Amino acid sequence: MPQPALLAHDLVRDLGGRRVLDGVGLTASPGHRIGLIGENGVGKSTLLRVLAGVDEPDAGSVSRPADIGFLHQELPFDAASTVGAVLQDALREAREDLAGLDRLGRELARVPEDDPAHRELLAAYGARLEQAQDRESWDADRRAALVLERLGLGAVAHDRTLGSLSGGQRGRLALAALLVRRPSALLLDEPTNHLDDGAAAFLEEQLRGLPGTVVVASHDRAFLDAVCTDLVDLVRYGGNYSAYVSEKRAERERWGRRYAEEQEELERLRHAAGVTAHRLAPDRGPRDNEKMGYGHRAGRVQSQISRRVRSANRRLEELERTRVAEPPAPLRFVLPQPAADTEEGLEPLVSLRDVRVPGRLSLSGLDVAATERLLVTGGNGVGKSTLLAVLAGRLAAEGEVHRRPGLTVGLLTQDTVFERPKRTARDTYALTVGPERAERLPLVRLGLLAEADLDKPVGQLSVGQRRRLALALLMARPPHLLLLDEPTNHLSPRLCDELEEALGTAPGAIVVASHDRWLRHRWQGRELRLERGEV
Repeated sequence: MPQPALLAHDLVRDLGGRRVLDGVGLTASPGHRIGLIGENGVGKSTLLRVLAGVDEPDAGSVSRPADIGFLHQELPFDAASTVGAVLQDALREAREDLAGLDRLGRELARVPEDDPAHRELLAAYGARLEQAQDRESWDADRRAALVLERLGLGAVAHDRTLGSLSGGQRGRLALAALLVRRPSALLLDEPTNHLDDGAAAFLEEQLRGLPGTVVVASHDRAFLDAVCTDLVDLVRYGGNYSAYVSEKRAERERWGRRYAEEQEELERLRHAAGVTAHRLAPDRGPRDNEKMGYGHRAGRVQSQISRRVRSANRRLEELERTRVAEPPAPLRFVLPQPAADTEEGLEPLVSLRDVRVPGRLSLSGLDVAATERLLVTGGNGVGKSTLLAVLAGRLAAEGEVHRRPGLTVGLLTQDTVFERPKRTARDTYALTVGPERAERLPLVRLGLLAEADLDKPVGQLSVGQRRRLALALLMARPPHLLLLDEPTNHLSPRLCDELEEALGTAPGAIVVASHDRWLRHRWQGRELRLERGEV
């Protein structure tokens, strides 16, 4: 029995007085792995929620398989639940398959083959067998142990409560539960957040091996390239992320050429209409070379010129009505000039010697220069975030930590929380950086939030938009040392590309901790890889 497709027809969803989904349709057949991409706040998470059935559309319909799995950005588990309980729930369907096959096998052995009930039992056994084969139910317990190990959870005790786990561990546990289940359709919202290289590669391998449907919203460009058969920028593109980038670049170039060519034609028509109208002016006397026969030909010439004027004006009016819109300026990540001198040749901004945070970090030495570009990499739990906190002065450490006098430091943490969620993004920015600086460097000029989002309460912004705002607050008061912890998490792929380019040319020192394989592959600065032996 073939697995059912996931189908959405003309979905409409309004949230907070804004239309998030407007006539969205999607066909996701078994074997297809569709990536949802686009700017933060365009509706990727909302679409996943509607597809999963946890949110109802205002109009439209969804046809979905009965066994659908959904990974949220924000986890639905009760904090008092244990790791073991989550795993038992993930294994329940596989165990039901095996118990059902055992029961149907006994009934088939009991009912004679010439009994009409035998055919019905045989059909039920075949359907259950096919479902068990798709889920690989016989292998579920071994798979559960493998998934936990490969996602970095093998050493976590099964009696641990979810409330005692870190945010990254809870996210990996939720992902593990879905991989153990192997549902017919899998919906994933930012699944590679909190995954190191090995775990991300394992996830890619697992998803490519699923027989059913996968729909995933992700900022992870390497993941999109490795997994997806199609991309939907809430416009569908055949191919992986590299193919999508090439097509979007070519599309933007075609749009720009059409706009430039039309502007040239508009200017030519305006000029032609103006010059011809001047020649048609009723009080213009004959030129010297027109005096012979001027009166005889005047009427005919004036009539011809009049027709040209009317024709040019009609063409001009038509182009003005149907003109190609100017390609919108993309959201740009613009780094302002730093607030103080960061010339090369000065002493390091920060020096660490024999630094240790028990159980979290041990580092023999590190110097961060005034124009440093340092990428901190390593697996989960090796101390990347801890190192950034030590550099920022937010976490005390054993050993020697020396900072240049007057050093200013900005830290973007992984968890973006604002104390006043009812305050608008614009007001939050102005109150944080000060009215004078906000007027001199408006929030919209930083290119991290669209104009339409500036007057929304912070609590109504998407996770990615809140992260952009937090980044804008740091960039509006540019520090000598900017520390970014997983900066591409929750950002759109396009903005991730722009962020990379900006970090490469910006003044000041920047230290980035990241799992983002695309970013790491293209990184032009120094790299510090932390190993588990260093914590």
